[in-house]
Amino acid sequence: MTVKDTPHPGMGFKEFVGLIAALMATNGLGVDSMLPALQQIGASLGVADPNERQWIVTAYFLGFGAATIVYGTLADRFGRKPVLLVGLGGYVLFNLMLVGSKSFEMVLVARALQGVAAAASRVVAVSIVRDCYAGRMMARVMSLTLVVFMGVPILAPSLGQAIIFYAPWRWIFVVLAWFGLAVMIWVALRLPETLREEDRAPIAVLSVVRAFRLVCTNRIWLGYTLAMTSIFGSLIGFINSSEQVFTDVFKKPSLFTTIFAFIAAFMAIASLLNARLVDKWGMRVLAHGALLGYIVIAAVHAAVALLGYETIWTFTALQAMMMFCFGLIAGNFGAIAMEPVGHVAGTAASAQGFISTVGAAIIGFLLGQSFNGSDLPLCLGFIGCGLVTLVIVLFAENGKLFTRQPALLEDAVPV
Repeated sequence: MTVKDTPHPGMGFKEFVGLIAALMATNGLGVDSMLPALQQIGASLGVADPNERQWIVTAYFLGFGAATIVYGTLADRFGRKPVLLVGLGGYVLFNLMLVGSKSFEMVLVARALQGVAAAASRVVAVSIVRDCYAGRMMARVMSLTLVVFMGVPILAPSLGQAIIFYAPWRWIFVVLAWFGLAVMIWVALRLPETLREEDRAPIAVLSVVRAFRLVCTNRIWLGYTLAMTSIFGSLIGFINSSEQVFTDVFKKPSLFTTIFAFIAAFMAIASLLNARLVDKWGMRVLAHGALLGYIVIAAVHAAVALLGYETIWTFTALQAMMMFCFGLIAGNFGAIAMEPVGHVAGTAASAQGFISTVGAAIIGFLLGQSFNGSDLPLCLGFIGCGLVTLVIVLFAENGKLFTRQPALLEDAVPV
């Protein structure tokens, strides 16, 4: 029997989906569960400037983004399971390093390394699904795991809030270490190796370089990858500043986790709705329309803040609408970028993850650093990211929106 005949011997379909979902959850928990504790972390480590605490979020994203570019190649060479186990082992180790951190600098190093380790679970999990399933079954597995992937950002801050209600902030990372260890044991005992020996590819540096050059000179791939970077940067800017907005602007820290979950839910709803609408309307109609909506809502939000009418409820409503638009943008941008580079999909996906995550982390950090006790700089940053994204999309589409250009479907469209 081949892998396709018995895609994961000894493991049923439900267990397989549950394991993939757990792997996906490690990243969301690593990002969002510690957001309610940023103030506590800063206070215990002597960080006087609230904006400086944002490095705790940015360091994770920088580590995560940098590592995505190598895990795919390593998993293709050494197999999925060994690389995954090393990543999960690192996730446990670096969470424990965070528990024992005595300085802010040590926390930042550990957070970056935590992101590096967490990237393995994200990249390799997708590769495992691709090994085991194709077509509609692959789509079914990814849809089921996506429910968890979208649900974690909604629930993770509440988990962190519950932990710091009863214990010091370090216990958040104790819980994450236990979670990572449980998933690691699950993988070690139950997950078979899904990459056949004959399918393992040697690491050929020149081939990788050529593949990177090919994708980076493709107008569609480059344009939509950079567009993803810009719009994702606005999301990270929101994540960086969200705790400060509720604490310093609205003086309602107790409502942070509830409203954050409410806002994140709109992004999840949009992602689920997109799966139903994309066949009817197409990726470009949905993504371009949502991008224009994002810019308009961001402009309204900035106007409300500038005129002094901002309240916690206007912020929540307008931010939720923007996140709904983001949910229609992100997945479609990624899929459009991959359309013309299917023959080097692995390299293209790795490069896309690297550029969009690292670039967005830098943009999001700059947005977060503009926080000055008001949410107006953040709103202006949303407008800027939206407009830059629009310009990049127009570049990629030769100045046209909503229209699929036949020439752009070729494998190599030079910039």
